[in-house]
Amino acid sequence: MTQRTSNQEAEHVVQLRAELKQALSLDLEELGLLEASSGEYESTFIGVHLKTAFQPIYDAKQGDIYGYEALIRPSLFGTLGSTPEFAFTYAEQSGKLVQFDRVFRSQHVLNFRAIHQENGLLFLNVHPKLLLEVSAHGKVFEQILHKYSVPTHRVVLEVNESLIEQDKHLISAIENYRALGYQIAFDHVGGHQSKLYRLWLTQHDFIKFDVSVIHQAAQQPTLAKALKGLVAMVQDLGSTPVIVGIETQQQLDIAIASGASVLQGNLLAAPVVAKVINDQFQHKTPKVA
Repeated sequence: MTQRTSNQEAEHVVQLRAELKQALSLDLEELGLLEASSGEYESTFIGVHLKTAFQPIYDAKQGDIYGYEALIRPSLFGTLGSTPEFAFTYAEQSGKLVQFDRVFRSQHVLNFRAIHQENGLLFLNVHPKLLLEVSAHGKVFEQILHKYSVPTHRVVLEVNESLIEQDKHLISAIENYRALGYQIAFDHVGGHQSKLYRLWLTQHDFIKFDVSVIHQAAQQPTLAKALKGLVAMVQDLGSTPVIVGIETQQQLDIAIASGASVLQGNLLAAPVVAKVINDQFQHKTPKVA
C-alpha cells in the first residue's frame, strides 16, 4: 500500500467519523471507527469491539438471495469473545444503550452498502427497550440511512413482540415505523413466549418463525404437517413467512414442503462478512434452487 493510498483511507475514515458524529448525536471521542484490511468497517464503543456479519436469506422459488440479516459480533476490549445479549446488557448498565444501538446500526449500514445487490433487503433486530422510541431514536436512524443512500423500504425491522408487555405499545410503535417507510418482521413467532393473537392486531410484512419450529417439525411428522397450516395462515394475512434455523437437509425439505419460499439457516449460508458475500455468493447458485 502506498503512502498516498494510506493517507486517502485515513482521510476517508476521518470524514466518516465527522458525518457519523452529526448523525448519531454522539461524542465520537468514545468511538473508534476503522476500516479493516478486509474492507469492512469495525468500531469500538465503551470497550466493546464490534464487527458485522451478514446471513443471507434465500428466496427458494426464485433461487436467489432475498436479503441479509445483519448480526453483531462483539468482543470485550478486542480480545474476549462475547455475545450480543451480553454486549447489550453491558451497554445498558453503562447508560449507553441508545448510543450503542446507533453505533452498531450505522456500522451495519456502512457494511451493507458494500454488498453489490441493489434490491436486497437489510433485516435488523430492534432492541425491545428501544422499539418505543420512534420519535427520536427512530428518526436518527432514518437520517443515517438517508445519509448513506439506503431507503427505509429496504430495511426490515425485526421485532420480538413477546418482549413488549402492552399491546397498545406494540401497535403504536409498529404503526409509527411503518409510517416512516420501514418494513416490519415479527420475530421468534411460535416460540415459548410468543402471543399468536398479536398477528391479527397490527400490520406486518414478514413472520419469522422461531428456530424451534423447524427443529421440532423435523422430529414430529404431525408438526411438519401443521407447519403447512401456519404458513398458509401467515400468507392469508398478507404477510411473508420466513423459516429460519435450517441446519439439515431434512429441515430444508420440510420447509420447502410447507409452502414457505423465504428461508434462512446455516445449511444454506452461515453469517459472513460483506467481502465474503461478494466473493462467494454473488454468482453462486444457492442450495435451495
